[in-house]
Amino acid sequence: MNEFVEDSRDCRFFLATSGVKLPLKLLNQIEPDALTNRNTYIRAFYDGCGRLLEFQKIVYGDVELSHSYDYDDAGRLRRAEILMLDEEPTVLTFDGAAP
Repeated sequence: MNEFVEDSRDCRFFLATSGVKLPLKLLNQIEPDALTNRNTYIRAFYDGCGRLLEFQKIVYGDVELSHSYDYDDAGRLRRAEILMLDEEPTVLTFDGAAP
C-alpha cells in the first residue's frame, strides 16, 4: 500500500513543528526514503512561492492533526483551518492588518 498521496504541490517531510504563530514553522526536514523507519512524521505541501499550504501530522499511518492555510494576494495569512483527529475543524480568519 502506498501511503503517499499523489499531489501536484511541492511535498516535503519533517519531524517537528515550532512556535505558536500561524503558519507553524516546520523543523528537521527529512527525505521520503527516511520515512520507512518512522512511526510519526509531518507531510507538508507548499505552493510555487514556497508558502506552506497544508501539513498533516502522520502517526502510525493516520492523520492525527492537519493545518490548511490560505493567503491573500500580498502573501499574508488570510485563513487557517486546524483539524484534530475526531474533532470538528477550527477555522481562524485574519484581516491582514497585522505585520
